[in-house]
Amino acid sequence: MTTRADSPAERRSWTSRVRERAEVALPPDKLLPDRQPEYVASWIYVFGVATIAALIFIVASGVVLTLEGPQWYHVSAVGHFVNSVHLWSVELFFVFMVVHLWGKFWMAAWRGRRVMTWITGVVSFLASIGAAFTGYLVQTNFDSQWISSEAKDGLNSVGIGAWFNVVNVGQMLLWHVVLLPLVVGAIVVWHVLLVRRHGVVPPLDAREETSP
Repeated sequence: MTTRADSPAERRSWTSRVRERAEVALPPDKLLPDRQPEYVASWIYVFGVATIAALIFIVASGVVLTLEGPQWYHVSAVGHFVNSVHLWSVELFFVFMVVHLWGKFWMAAWRGRRVMTWITGVVSFLASIGAAFTGYLVQTNFDSQWISSEAKDGLNSVGIGAWFNVVNVGQMLLWHVVLLPLVVGAIVVWHVLLVRRHGVVPPLDAREETSP
């Protein structure tokens, strides 16, 4: 037997409570806005979107590399190209993210109840460093062997080498293609939702107004 949408039983269900909270936190006009403040036209606001665009290329090229395997991207011309796309997407990702972070730092982006937005951005940057580091470790070439052999002593000295074994290619591969991408992706989604909820941070001398 079903209940009416406005019945007390429906309002008490956990699904209805989750929906109501989601609608309050992210109403449609905030989640998918059709207007932005005038100051968003400034170039400094481009780098957040550019970072996400680079991340999309990283994930797409990484999926192809994972499906085909190391031998393919070491000996195939197409594999070399996809591997290069993956590498340069990572390079651009970090360039855009660093500019984005520094730009928001000098704009005091934690203003206006945006502290968590700033924190998630910093945490995603730190998690991305781990993802890039494990990526270097799974290149299956001389560079990766040298990096892992040099890094193991440093990690062992701080007591984490027992469970984060950089000379174990299989373990590093799983960190790189499964765990860390999920962490980075989840934090980035959270970050974007917080930006939608609180809006982009205005310049220090601007008012938070939405232009028609």
